[in-house]
Amino acid sequence: MKEKILAAISAVYARKPLVHSITNFVVMQVSANALLAAHASPLMAHAAEEMDDLTSIDDALVLNIGTLDPDWLSSMELAGTLMKKKGKPVVLDPVGAGASGLRTRAALRLLDLVRPDILRGNASEIMALDAEIRAADKVLTKGVDSRNESADALSSARNLALRFGCTVSVSGETDFITDGHETLAVEGGSPLMPLVTGMGCSASAITGAYAAAGDPLTAACAAMAVMASAGEKAGKKAAGPGSFLPAFLDELYLLDAEDAARRVRRV
Repeated sequence: MKEKILAAISAVYARKPLVHSITNFVVMQVSANALLAAHASPLMAHAAEEMDDLTSIDDALVLNIGTLDPDWLSSMELAGTLMKKKGKPVVLDPVGAGASGLRTRAALRLLDLVRPDILRGNASEIMALDAEIRAADKVLTKGVDSRNESADALSSARNLALRFGCTVSVSGETDFITDGHETLAVEGGSPLMPLVTGMGCSASAITGAYAAAGDPLTAACAAMAVMASAGEKAGKKAAGPGSFLPAFLDELYLLDAEDAARRVRRV
C-alpha cells in the first residue's frame, strides 16, 4: 500500500486537480487554503445555473452539507449527478448527520441519487446514517462533533460501503477506510485538530483532490495519511489551536510523503 500512497501523492502534485466544493460558509477559506497547500486548486461555487459549465472543468466534486438549505441541496444533487455522468469522482461529507432529520435525509438522498465515490465523515455521522437505513436505534450526535470512536463505526462503514458501492472514510484518533471488502487504518494527527474549525471539512476537500488522481480506496487512504502526517507535525510546533492552523498549512505544503505513506496499515 505504501507504493500506492506515494504514487497518489506524486499524481496530485503533477496534476494539481481542480476540486469543486459545494461546502459550508464556516470552512470555505480554510478548505480552499488546505487545497492550495496540498498542491491542488480550489473552486467554491454553488449556483445551480453554472453547474453544467463548472462540472465540465472540475476534476473532482466535494459535497459538504454543513450549512445546508434547500437551494444548496438542489445544486448538490445537480452537480453530483452531472459529475457522475461525466465519469468524474464525487466525495460526500455528511456534516451533522444524525443531529437533525433534514441533515440525515439530505445525506441519504445524496448517497442514493448521486452514488458518491467516497463518503467521509466522523464516527457518529457514519453510524447515524447506517442506523437510519436499518431503522435501528438512532445514534446521538453532538452537533457536528462525534461522540463515538472511529472504531465503533467500522461495522456501519462496511454496511454503507456495500449498500452504496462506495468507499467510506471514518475520521478519528485512528482513521478507518473501507470499501466493504478491504479495510485500512491511518495513524497520526494531533489533539489540537478537533479544536480548529474546518479540519474535517479540509480532510474531505483533500480527499477530493486525491479522488481525482486514483481509485477511491487509495485516494481516501492517501488523503487521511497526508492529514495525519501534517497534523502531527504541526501539533508538535503549535502552542495551541491559534498557531496550529498556519503550522498545519505549512506542513501540508512541505509534506513528508514517506512519513505519510508509512501511516497506512491493513486491518
